[in-house]
Amino acid sequence: MANEQDQRISEVVKQEQSRLRNFIRRRVPDPRDAEDILQDVFCKLVEANRLLMPIEHVTGWLFRVARHRITDLFRKKKPESFSDAAVADEDDELLRFEDLLPSPDAGPAALYARHVLLEELELAVDELPEEQREVFVAHELEGRSFKEIAAQTGVGVNTLLSRKRYAVLHLRERLQSIYDEFTKA
Repeated sequence: MANEQDQRISEVVKQEQSRLRNFIRRRVPDPRDAEDILQDVFCKLVEANRLLMPIEHVTGWLFRVARHRITDLFRKKKPESFSDAAVADEDDELLRFEDLLPSPDAGPAALYARHVLLEELELAVDELPEEQREVFVAHELEGRSFKEIAAQTGVGVNTLLSRKRYAVLHLRERLQSIYDEFTKA
């Protein structure tokens, strides 16, 4: 019986490993972290099997566990919650970033869109190298000028501009697929 279960797990691993690895790598910039997550997901599958946990849709279960592991990875690195950040509007009134997203009271579709967008934005910003993330957050979310940031950090304005440019390029590329999903829907 145990041999039969091991054989089924081996088949699932062979069948889903490539798709799952690609799924994780699209979301995790460091290949070592991606491999760790992949191995952790398969370990969870073996553990669930040993504990005789019923899993109806193995593929869906694997991807769900992978999503949770990816989220856990970025939570560990999370310096500040993106959704808690605020921006100033034209009247210098502070708006939380969440205020710019679909209203949670606009129904289930808007609530889902809001949740997905916030999650993807947080993940994308957390993926940025620390120096780029700090400049992006300070300028875009805190509304500080490059001169202010330069004075505080001792880093030249041109360097700060360059870091922000790279951050924006990464965010555009990283968030393009989610943008495409929502604009096609």
